[in-house]
Amino acid sequence: MAKQSNQAWRSWLLIALVVFAFFSLYRMNPNVPTTEDLTLLEFYQAMEQGKLVEPVVRMFDRDDGETYFTGEIESDKLDKDGAPVKRRYRVRLVPGENEATMGDLLNNSIKVEVKEKRSAISPFIAQLLFFFGFMFLFYWFFYRKVGGGGGMFGFGKSKAKLLNNIENKKKTTFGDVAGIDEAREEVEEIVEFLKDPSAFKRLGGRIPKGVLLVGPPGTGKTLLAKAIAGEANVPFFAMSGSDFEEMFVGVGASRMRDMFAEAKRRAPCIVFIDEIDSIGQKRTGAGAMGGQHAYEQTLNTMLVEMDGFDANEGVIVIAATNRPDTLDQALLRPGRFDRQVVVELPTLKGRREILELHGKNIRFAKDADLDRVARGTPGFSGADLANLLNEAALLAVRKKLDGVDMATLDEARDKVLWGRERKSAGYSQKDREKTAWHEAGHALLQVLLPGADPLHKVTIIPRGRALGATMSLPEKDVLARTKSHFLAEMRICCGGRIAEEIFTGDISTGASQDIRQATSIARDMICRYGMSEKFGFQAFSEPSQFTGEELAPAFSEETSREIDAEVKKLIDEAYAEAKRIINENREALERLANALIEKETMDGREVERLVSPESTTQDTDTPQSSD
Repeated sequence: MAKQSNQAWRSWLLIALVVFAFFSLYRMNPNVPTTEDLTLLEFYQAMEQGKLVEPVVRMFDRDDGETYFTGEIESDKLDKDGAPVKRRYRVRLVPGENEATMGDLLNNSIKVEVKEKRSAISPFIAQLLFFFGFMFLFYWFFYRKVGGGGGMFGFGKSKAKLLNNIENKKKTTFGDVAGIDEAREEVEEIVEFLKDPSAFKRLGGRIPKGVLLVGPPGTGKTLLAKAIAGEANVPFFAMSGSDFEEMFVGVGASRMRDMFAEAKRRAPCIVFIDEIDSIGQKRTGAGAMGGQHAYEQTLNTMLVEMDGFDANEGVIVIAATNRPDTLDQALLRPGRFDRQVVVELPTLKGRREILELHGKNIRFAKDADLDRVARGTPGFSGADLANLLNEAALLAVRKKLDGVDMATLDEARDKVLWGRERKSAGYSQKDREKTAWHEAGHALLQVLLPGADPLHKVTIIPRGRALGATMSLPEKDVLARTKSHFLAEMRICCGGRIAEEIFTGDISTGASQDIRQATSIARDMICRYGMSEKFGFQAFSEPSQFTGEELAPAFSEETSREIDAEVKKLIDEAYAEAKRIINENREALERLANALIEKETMDGREVERLVSPESTTQDTDTPQSSD
């Protein structure tokens, strides 16, 4: 606190010196016009001597009824250039002699400008107000905005937000966290330590100094940190990794030291750093022009503060990132971030809990089934599910429904996954037919291939950027994919181009996304998953775009050419197999394409009945899960 007081004292001293300098210069300036009162006789004498600077006077009528006029005359004093110094004068008129004085002025060719009221602000006061206005702006921008709370003396001050006395606020607790039970259990012991540290120290236990929350975006890492602070009821410093850096090098390190110093004074407490990868990236040793990167200085300071010479008892650092592979290893060693808590995508049970949590304030119709929504949204994060319910509520309002029904929930899910339908996008009947054949080729293979996910819906109504869409949903939460699944997906990608060529005898750009997807699957099978007969159990990866380090051994140009050839082989085989299946089921393809032209949208059950009428199928929209 003494340091902050000294900084404030120096700031106000600087302002006082600037004000004193302004007044001194103002008084010492000989060219500053001063106003002096003249009698009417003195004015006539100056007028006869030709000392009026301009033959113009300004006459004013004051509120109290008195009248006076002002102007400029030349004095006997000379400035540094030898010219007479100008001075302002003011002449108060005698009541009842206004007309006579006006006549004398006009006879001497002096122009008179009459104003109703004199300005209440003198030139000196106007300049003074301008000066203080300028000083206020100077203080605001440099001391408040640019300085980040400490002004030009406080660039290094921490920007961490302190949430203290949290019991008096609306706090987040573990009751507001759903779908990540394992992660919540791992951090609950931190709350217990903050509430009763003696219970851990009695048996010689040491609570982790740092907890790293790792997981995909939207899984609830920040929410979990807020819940820890709410449950522990201790001071909670929250800051983003990008808040440490500024345009000046060294500011990040200074802010890091200041944040930990403040946290130590308030221990026990929690320091939460969101998106820590912005300052915790792997150190390369040299930046531009041979120097260190600015974030490396910040990282070095953080490493020392977390586990250096000084004891750091009672301060627990929680950080969150979705890019743990980019973090420096020194940051992850025991004594710093001792524990890594993986916050994964929710399972079926977790999705059901999240939907119930976010659906508390939403009015549902009787047919709304959150279990069905949970089964139909594998791979959704908590943020995705919250967005789905919000979209459903907005759609229900636009439809003027009394509650969110199941059809609206399905529509909201499709919108989140594949984009909104663009029914107003007009295109010709020929384009509709071409799109129907294209999507029919995808849907036919989606139904016939055993390794593919169940078909959810197929439509020729433009959705997102696509003119049509064939949508599939897995039957359950997928933890690992098989080779048969990837081969089926590649064949499905080829189906649209093949069906389009059968119908039109030509090909179009409509399969561009399918081609990219098939190529990506083939390359991943070879380079990442070891599913190639030629290369077998090997991995070939490109350097990381974040750190520049090789994630796997580099390969030669000859191997690169062999990989390209193997990718082409896999795609050619998939294309040939897809073409064979479509030719064998051409009648079913025609039925499906004609039905799409008529209905525009068909669900998976309709397509299965149309392709194989004798088959009995289950509702793929509500798949059973093994969770």
